[in-house]
Amino acid sequence: MSIRTTSVTTWSLEQTSPADLVPVQEPDAASGIRIVRSEVPSPEFSRFLYTAVGGDVTWLDRLPWSHAQWRAYLERPGVETWVAYEHGTPAGYIELDPQPEGTVEIVYFGLIPAFRGRRIGGHLLSYGTARAWDLAEHWEGREPTRRVWLHTCSLDGEHAVANYEKRGFRLFETKTEEQPEAAPPGPWPGAHA
Repeated sequence: MSIRTTSVTTWSLEQTSPADLVPVQEPDAASGIRIVRSEVPSPEFSRFLYTAVGGDVTWLDRLPWSHAQWRAYLERPGVETWVAYEHGTPAGYIELDPQPEGTVEIVYFGLIPAFRGRRIGGHLLSYGTARAWDLAEHWEGREPTRRVWLHTCSLDGEHAVANYEKRGFRLFETKTEEQPEAAPPGPWPGAHA
């Protein structure tokens, strides 16, 4: 029996100066949207965000992680998770991972499906990218950020690349490869059945 595959295109984008960031206008206070850093490493909360945001777009790589793997990752100096809330309810998140030579990767970014299309994503991306640029200001010993990068793929939301480009990210690499087909896992088994 052969394994079914699908072609997946991955786009890598970057900013090389804080001046590259083109932020959206911040929502007014009446919108109930606020962004807060999750300062206490919590594997349970981070896994909730990961599955709630990525469950319908086939985020699979961290599903097998143990509690200890989540904790070890989240406790690394400079790893930051910023959460968007709408009227107190988590709407999405952006996760920053510091790398050598002043590089910060936006490892994960997205919204829970019910919050997509409500003008939260551009604000969250703008805010999170600004925090990537100023990461060294609140992590002692961290060299100043010289590059912020991310990747997205054809399994992610259809507007992902355009949203990144609107915020000032520039494409620097495109790859297409065959990957085993996988059903989106949903935030819990059978959620998208």
